[in-house]
Amino acid sequence: MRRTKLVCTIGPASRGHVAELIDAGMDVARLNFSHGTPSDHAAAAEGIRVAAAAAGRTVAILTDLPGPKIRLLELPGGQRELETGHHITLAGRPRNGELGITYAGLAGDVREGDRLMLADGGVELRVLAAGGERVTAEVVRGGTVRSGSGLNAPSERIGLPPITERDRAALPAALALGADYVAQSFVRRADDIQQLRELMGPAQVPIMAKIETRAAVDNLAAILAEADAVMLARGDLGVEIPFAEVPLIQKHVIEQCIAAGLPVVVATQMLESMVNAPRPTRAEASDVANAVLDGADAVMLSAETAIGAYPIMAARAAAAICQAAEADPAFARPHGRGEPRVSGEAAAIAAAAVDLVRQAGEAPVGAIACFTRSGQTARLLARLRPGCPITALAPDEAVVRRMALLRSVSPVHAAAPADTDEMIALLDRSLLDAGLPAGSRVVLVASIPFGRASTNFLKLHRLGSAT
Repeated sequence: MRRTKLVCTIGPASRGHVAELIDAGMDVARLNFSHGTPSDHAAAAEGIRVAAAAAGRTVAILTDLPGPKIRLLELPGGQRELETGHHITLAGRPRNGELGITYAGLAGDVREGDRLMLADGGVELRVLAAGGERVTAEVVRGGTVRSGSGLNAPSERIGLPPITERDRAALPAALALGADYVAQSFVRRADDIQQLRELMGPAQVPIMAKIETRAAVDNLAAILAEADAVMLARGDLGVEIPFAEVPLIQKHVIEQCIAAGLPVVVATQMLESMVNAPRPTRAEASDVANAVLDGADAVMLSAETAIGAYPIMAARAAAAICQAAEADPAFARPHGRGEPRVSGEAAAIAAAAVDLVRQAGEAPVGAIACFTRSGQTARLLARLRPGCPITALAPDEAVVRRMALLRSVSPVHAAAPADTDEMIALLDRSLLDAGLPAGSRVVLVASIPFGRASTNFLKLHRLGSAT
């Protein structure tokens, strides 16, 4: 069993190949609301649910809101080559030859000499003049830009609000299609997440905060206290801060997420060369493996599966690299520094369960199984990064899908047990069905009575026994 989860972005290259992506190992399907139409996303979500059911797999849907990101408008032919040394003009309402952008107020926010980056830093511009609704810039480093490519400017001076009109239009569509997570782009402070949660109203869905600005790194502790999950979006982050700092920030963010008990996804350019090539570079393989060994819950493919020429091969490559990294002894070691910032009786039971696994000696524990109503028990166990698989049963299908993001967790839908004996029998059967042989030692965790108490039950159990 692969423990690190795989997030794949669904786009034009993969909409007709969702079943193949699931077969390749996709655990979470990302729908990027910065591109496509609401009908595109609704159709994709339906296709994901149908394909997952047919495959007997649990696949979560992550909807990614546009956020206060400036993007290029539609380009003739879908792309344009910008040559080093040439001058270009950016405008909200472009005229002949100008590059259209989604934010007409950019000219009022930037200054002469500011650096602007396009396409995750692939193209660099220097502002020459700004006024009215137009920015004139020199192409310092040329390259190809595509319709919808992102534009990064100094974030501390950009006047866009944390929740844009595009977000307000996209959120109801994301909730209507049954999103399991909503990713919030360009989070800068905890209040941004609070605003999105209020905008959701009664239809509360877990919010994944995207860490992609200097402000987010500086305000990380407060953001983690408010978010339900985290994505380290290295593309935009690596444009806003020196790229040499990104690997260390990655390790720091993962450590802090583990301590806070939040699932964390490492994203952007993981296998970027596979947009055009059938094999990753050795450096990319090392990058994915490093994210696994850093302790990430999941790695994410973006353009590789959304618009790339080899979406299925990219997913298989990522899954294979993760599985190879997990064979290293470092994978089973505890992650994070210092004491985890999660306490209480349920956390203590989870810690005791993991201690049983780590101290089993010559009679190893093959797995942990838990019964959970909200998914909290599975999150507490996954946070501790035990060196064995976790099977998590839940009666709520939405909870089951959300657990698909958690490292080492295999989520299973099961009816709520009538009593303790039935609960033990269900957990026992789920582990046997997962392939563990009868007689294996396992740890069972749950609440008794189920649904009316917090996690309070811990049992060292031998598979195949009735009680």
